[in-house]
Amino acid sequence: MPFVSRNFTLSSPMPAYLFVMQTLNINQAQAQRFIHKGCMEINGQALTKTGERICGEITLRVFEPEKRPYDMFAPLVDDDDILVFEKPSGILVHPNTRIAPFSMLDVVRWYGGKDANIVHRIDKETSGLLVASKHKKAEIELKNSFQDRKVFKRYYAWVDGEIKDSFSVSEPLSKNDSFESLKHKALLDPLGKPSHTDFKPIYYDPMIDATLLECIPLTGRMHQIRVHLFHVKHPILGDPLYATSFKISNEYLDGRLSQEKRKLFTGASRLMLHAEKIEFLYGEKRFSIESKINFDKMKYLISSQRILEK
Repeated sequence: MPFVSRNFTLSSPMPAYLFVMQTLNINQAQAQRFIHKGCMEINGQALTKTGERICGEITLRVFEPEKRPYDMFAPLVDDDDILVFEKPSGILVHPNTRIAPFSMLDVVRWYGGKDANIVHRIDKETSGLLVASKHKKAEIELKNSFQDRKVFKRYYAWVDGEIKDSFSVSEPLSKNDSFESLKHKALLDPLGKPSHTDFKPIYYDPMIDATLLECIPLTGRMHQIRVHLFHVKHPILGDPLYATSFKISNEYLDGRLSQEKRKLFTGASRLMLHAEKIEFLYGEKRFSIESKINFDKMKYLISSQRILEK
């Protein structure tokens, strides 16, 4: 597990944030965030007040990369500032709990060191290019580039049905706050955040009744491509949250959905969405990286017999 407990004994009182700064060799803001997240215990009790003076038995829950062979994750780009990886489908970008499974952050820290960090997110089930920084300066600059929409991203998606012409979707999106009747994490909402995606068909395969689409998001909302394609009734094949029933979505989220049932009700054994190209400027250097994965050939994962809710 990437989060481990490190135990200390402090005999002389000192501010909690200062102890964390000195022990983990991080700055004050990082130490305060660490404490606010509940990663520090004093004599067995969680502490969240960063300025409280502490002493006694102290436990810090810290992230340490899981030790395992990483040859399959060798970065496509590895320079003094930046790492770029091919993320497989099914692997988390960040650990989502303190007791968490392996994630891409393990890989990033393994190759880039303790200060390396992922600068954007792609869904667990999406495969493809993932960018990370090696130090704080690069992290701040790259995150700002993503936030300011200065990064070009191109995705490929296998979608249900035939699409003949290019089109765009500009439907605002908001996060779903209630999952009692719908497991969608994002929804079309006229009061939501502006969202725009351009789509271009590459080719249609009548044997599986599916189109390979080029998807270019001009904004970066949660599940943007997935929701926009569901909206135009050409959902991404293999999507376990959209274009399927509440029951199937629930089984997927509970880890009870078999591969056979998933292929029948979603059309594929994984989400057929791939981050294929990314372009950005860092300092005076321009990066233009394309995935080495031939996503076209991954259509073997698609079932020609499926039950979708369009």
